Amino acid sequence: MKAWVLHNIDRLCLEEAPEPELSAGEVLVEVKAAGICGSDIPRIYKTGTYSYPLIPGHEFSGVVVKTGADADEKWTGTRVGVFPLIPCKACAPCRRGQFEMCRSYSYLGSRRDGGFAGYVAVPEENLIALPDGVSFEEAAMLEPMAVAVHALRRLNPAQKDTVVICGLGTIGLLLLMFLLDARTKAGACSGKVLAVGNKESQREMAWKIGLSKDSYCDGSKEDAVRWIMERTEGQGADAFFECVGRNETLTWAVDSTAPGGKLLVLGNPFSDMTLKKPVYWKILRNQLTITGTWNSSFTRRAGDDWHYVLECLVDKRIAPAQLITHRFPLEELDVGLRIMRDKTEDYVKIMGVGN
Repeated sequence: MKAWVLHNIDRLCLEEAPEPELSAGEVLVEVKAAGICGSDIPRIYKTGTYSYPLIPGHEFSGVVVKTGADADEKWTGTRVGVFPLIPCKACAPCRRGQFEMCRSYSYLGSRRDGGFAGYVAVPEENLIALPDGVSFEEAAMLEPMAVAVHALRRLNPAQKDTVVICGLGTIGLLLLMFLLDARTKAGACSGKVLAVGNKESQREMAWKIGLSKDSYCDGSKEDAVRWIMERTEGQGADAFFECVGRNETLTWAVDSTAPGGKLLVLGNPFSDMTLKKPVYWKILRNQLTITGTWNSSFTRRAGDDWHYVLECLVDKRIAPAQLITHRFPLEELDVGLRIMRDKTEDYVKIMGVGN
């Protein structure tokens, strides 16, 4: 099979690789779509990964073509999405069913071979069957969609709350999508939804999703804190989602969250995160609640983040494919990787498409 194999930092090669061997309880998934995550860029070009050689890619979908020992043969021929985190099932969080907090997990695409290939070996327990009408491209976005839902559920803003989303990459835009959908579904009087980005293309996409035109701030051109405070009558946001992971935006979040408000951080950090003394004091004196998340809940039962996302897709309440700005054959995925690395074009989600 063809696969993108990472041999070391900045040594990613398209080459022939052997078809994965299946361990007990695993199935072989033929990849039909694979998205590039922002975390793939430093992993491939800057920081490296846990071992080499490794096939990256943790956002993917496909069809089960073979089952290993102890795996249910009924999966054969099934269209599936894939939860990439492989829990140990032995630690305290795993025993509680909170696999996203596993203390000793493996992970497709970073700790073992992932989806930038023709085929992937996947534990049967990490599969989710795709209902009719859910495309492979949509299914390849289940992981970032579930991350956005998990963040929304953790902060759980009230309908009347003013909410700020800072950072309109894929996760931030999906979070905006799910937040607006939840408020529309509730049908109750809702508070403001404000968004802070840094590109014209992000503004256009936010408007397309449904953000009101006076509710977007370009943080690269405006004082984001002042802008937020002006639109909240000096009170600040009741709930703030920090989706960037920079010192500057974390400071904005603390400075513009209302007394007694809630702040969730989910942006992967670009560097060490530090807070100046006045900002730290503001956390104390405003009694802010700060929480974080990095993943999603997948319990294989109705009600977890992944099943909620599928429900939204089936009901056509969420349209993630509108975020796909580039499509390439899987064998040309390096073009998309370079676009993201070098930022030569505006993009949101870049998707590799299989046969």
